[in-house]
Amino acid sequence: MSDETRPKAVDNWQPRIVAFFCNWCTYTAADLAGVSRYTYKPNARVIRIMCSGRLDPQFVVKAFREGADAVLIGGCHPGDCHYQEGNYKALRRFILLKKLLAQFGIEDERLRLEWISASEGDKVQKVMNEMVEQVRKLGPLHLEPIPSPSHAPDNQPAAIGAEGGLP
Repeated sequence: MSDETRPKAVDNWQPRIVAFFCNWCTYTAADLAGVSRYTYKPNARVIRIMCSGRLDPQFVVKAFREGADAVLIGGCHPGDCHYQEGNYKALRRFILLKKLLAQFGIEDERLRLEWISASEGDKVQKVMNEMVEQVRKLGPLHLEPIPSPSHAPDNQPAAIGAEGGLP
């Protein structure tokens, strides 16, 4: 899109990124980045989780539904998980989430998984800045709103089983 045809609202737009970071590695690396005074874009909101393998895929979907333009998942390097195999579980879920989000029309580049150890504060800086620029190029994520139960037709129940059982 050229500068002449780009809407003004997109020029001022800033990506919103939700970052789910493993407590033992990536979150500690983000803390190290802060203590070391590495600067990176402030577009991400970090949520600490005990292990990347404990991240429920519903949290990722909910982040997108509630306005996130991208989601970053950070975990320990394979073989270094505090809980032995949590990062392998995270990788399996990540692959399935990519397929699910593609069905929703969400681009692959909006979900990212990174292995970052506690001593890699510089990598947190690099990954955050890269992701912000990548999402900025993609533009805002526009998802269709979920119809609320109050908008359901009068002759249909608001949810499956709401009228006392499955249809």
